[in-house]
Amino acid sequence: PHHVSTNSGIFSVLRNEDLKEMLESSKESLKLEAMKRIVGLIAKGKNASELFPAVVKNVASKNIELKKLVYVYLVRYAEEQQDLALLSISTFQRALKDPNQLIRASALRVLSSIRVPIIVPIMMLAIKEAATDLSPYVRKTSAHAIQKLYSLDPEQKEQLIEVIEKLLKDKSTLVAGSVVMAFEEVCPDRIDLIHKNYRKLCNLLVDVEEWGQVVIISMLTRYARTQFTSPWKEGATFDENNEKAFYDSEEEKKDQVEAKPYVMDPDHRLLLRNTKPLLQSRNTAVVMSVAQLYWHLAPKHEVSVVTKSLVRLLRSHREVQYIVLQNIATMSIQRKGMFEPYMKSFYVRSTDATHIKTLKLEILTNLANEANISTILREFQTYVKSQDKAFAAATIQAIGRCATNISEVTDTCLNGLVLLLSNRDETVVAESVVVIKKLLQMQPTQHCEIIKHMAKLFDNITVSMARASILWLIGEYCERVPKIAPDVLRKMAKSFTAEEDIVKLQTVNLAAKLYLTNSKQTKLLTQYILNLGKYDQNYDIRDRTRFIRQLIVPNEKSGALSKYARRILLAPKPAPVLESAFKDRDRFQLGTLSHSLNIKATGYLELSDWPAVAPDQSVRNVEVIEPVGSLPSLLLTYSVAVVHTCRIDSQNCYFTVSYKSLSPQLVSVNIPTFGPVKSHELLHHMTGKGLSARYHFPRQPCLYQPNMVAVQVTLTNGSDHSLEEIHIGDRSPASLNLHCFNTIERLEPEASVTVSMGIDFSDSTQAANFQLCTKDDQFSVSIQPAVGELLMPSSMTEQDFCKEQGKLLGMNETSATITLAAENSSSQSLSKQVLSVANVGVVSSSENNIHRFAGRTVSSGALVLVTAESRESSTALLTINTDKSIMASMLLRDLKQALAQA
Repeated sequence: PHHVSTNSGIFSVLRNEDLKEMLESSKESLKLEAMKRIVGLIAKGKNASELFPAVVKNVASKNIELKKLVYVYLVRYAEEQQDLALLSISTFQRALKDPNQLIRASALRVLSSIRVPIIVPIMMLAIKEAATDLSPYVRKTSAHAIQKLYSLDPEQKEQLIEVIEKLLKDKSTLVAGSVVMAFEEVCPDRIDLIHKNYRKLCNLLVDVEEWGQVVIISMLTRYARTQFTSPWKEGATFDENNEKAFYDSEEEKKDQVEAKPYVMDPDHRLLLRNTKPLLQSRNTAVVMSVAQLYWHLAPKHEVSVVTKSLVRLLRSHREVQYIVLQNIATMSIQRKGMFEPYMKSFYVRSTDATHIKTLKLEILTNLANEANISTILREFQTYVKSQDKAFAAATIQAIGRCATNISEVTDTCLNGLVLLLSNRDETVVAESVVVIKKLLQMQPTQHCEIIKHMAKLFDNITVSMARASILWLIGEYCERVPKIAPDVLRKMAKSFTAEEDIVKLQTVNLAAKLYLTNSKQTKLLTQYILNLGKYDQNYDIRDRTRFIRQLIVPNEKSGALSKYARRILLAPKPAPVLESAFKDRDRFQLGTLSHSLNIKATGYLELSDWPAVAPDQSVRNVEVIEPVGSLPSLLLTYSVAVVHTCRIDSQNCYFTVSYKSLSPQLVSVNIPTFGPVKSHELLHHMTGKGLSARYHFPRQPCLYQPNMVAVQVTLTNGSDHSLEEIHIGDRSPASLNLHCFNTIERLEPEASVTVSMGIDFSDSTQAANFQLCTKDDQFSVSIQPAVGELLMPSSMTEQDFCKEQGKLLGMNETSATITLAAENSSSQSLSKQVLSVANVGVVSSSENNIHRFAGRTVSSGALVLVTAESRESSTALLTINTDKSIMASMLLRDLKQALAQA
């Protein structure tokens, strides 16, 4: 019966016991099924920590799928189960040498999650090894581990800085964001580490993952404020072609310096130019980061480029709206012109939350000027009637600010506020009184009638702050309403004991002022009120009463101060200044927690003031080392070469190749593929009703699944209207394993965005067919790979190459002799063409002009070996060894075509 019990606790225990039995079974299939269920529980937020002992036993499993799931679990619970995790330290260390990059990375994540100081040396060694790993994913993980080790043991800072310095030089976009995050955490003041990497980071920025972009942009903002001079100077010029100054004469240069006191540093312009496209990002944090960068770094006439993107973010969730509106509120104080064309975007909607309404109200008030004030006041009249009392009160405050700032509407606003005194809502009346009080202080002589009107309404007003404000007004200007003031004091004497403390204090003040100005009528009333205050329960009121009595009623105990009573109590008061709550918030960097909270948060790094003189810009120059000799000479020097990362820019595709010499030294060399990246049309803008798409293969490991080919798709909106909800629809065949990009909520006209996909082509060049959809339309598209895109580089020695080649003879060998085009007859050109056609790794090249390349198919991991032997008369023998015979013949065809033509 207990097996069918509805008691969740009993069921949970029984289920965990079953899972433990499955994990301790001798059958791999049962273990794998158990781990799938456990990971499913974790995904649902269930606690599976008590299964740790049973799970950790399988960490050294031979089954790679099982091992991956085990590490998913361990990453989640290693920190909670410190003692048990420590017992498996040696296993995690061995896993750092695992052939699978995901296992190596997961092992490091687990190791860095064990928060025990005794293993700090082990963690440090693991981080250093991972920082030189061939996989960019593992190097990225090592950057994350740096922060964890630093928080565990800050004394390791110097060693960690060495690792950070090494990783900052990494050319992989996958690593960039993570290492900059580690830099910001460990040594944000070491600006010198950024100098040589500044231009690289600027150029890689567009390809870095989104949260990495946020971190890098924030860091580069601080860097720029220390390295460049201010572009906000009067008469500044912005010369984009700075090179021409090289040819100018000294006299011309002197004249230019006098006429043009400022020329923007090319590196400053590089940062602005490379961040601008990110304003089209679908990630709101990225857009906000670029906006703050432009605000703090760009010339004033260029800052407005961020306006449209910020306004676009107001269509997001209310949490995003809140932060964006806070930043716009700060911006709108200094530069109203940026947002005035979009004023309607800040009109309040009935569905907005109170904090969103208040921020929009703040911005509208900041944008108010003589030209638009009538429109804004009409909008405010609607807001005052809102059922949201806090918002209605904030609107009245906003009207008061408009009246203060724009003298043309002061009287109009004041009369409108007086009409609100008849409102049935106490909150509206109370707030109106408070604002009227502030406005009257500006022109008290002209508004005696308003004071009289407020005095008449006094009996009907119950909110204590409003009653206190009216009493203060009557007392301050009692000589202008001599008939009304004594009568109000008489009423207050009757109700004194029942009033709130703030009203009692203002009653005492009113009594004192009338005693000094109209003693004949109010002397006895004042004495009565002072006697009541003398015995009040509140000590503030008792103290105020005692002070007032000694000040205004002379006696033998009175000091010299009493003769100055009139000058003290009836001194002219300066009119209050009604200012925006965001007036001084720009002292904090926009987009930060400190700006949002308006206080300096822990870890906040302040922006430096612009330097008066720019530091030496040559520190950012990176020495370009010319290759010594040709590619074959490099291959002769080193015995093993492995292609392990790839970077793509607008012109070329660059591989980073590691050559391992006979000594343990590892050397990295950048070899361009000597040709533009081939992009292919996916959807024509005519067919796509304005939406066009192109795709290319970045030749990087796919992060979604290792058996997928990575594909990058660039979507462009060529229409005159926004396109919404761009996503992947149905696919053909339905079984096609395809990783879709996240839905693009909105793509503005003429905007472009690049997204990543993963496709399992199953080692076939058959096209992947699917639907590219918008909110309103669906378009059938297909991606067809060249056979060379189905491969990934494989690292091996020349000895292993020959050994594997010996296993793939007979039907597994395909060869042909071809006549090389004159341009491809050199060894370097031949290697270049092979690398361009096929995504393989260079193994070796020897004196007899035999070039060897190795790769594996992405989907199944089948080995593909390519040998190119240069011969006389500009011919070459191409040989391909693989058990994928169809793939071999297709690859041979593509290589023949590439090598035989110019």
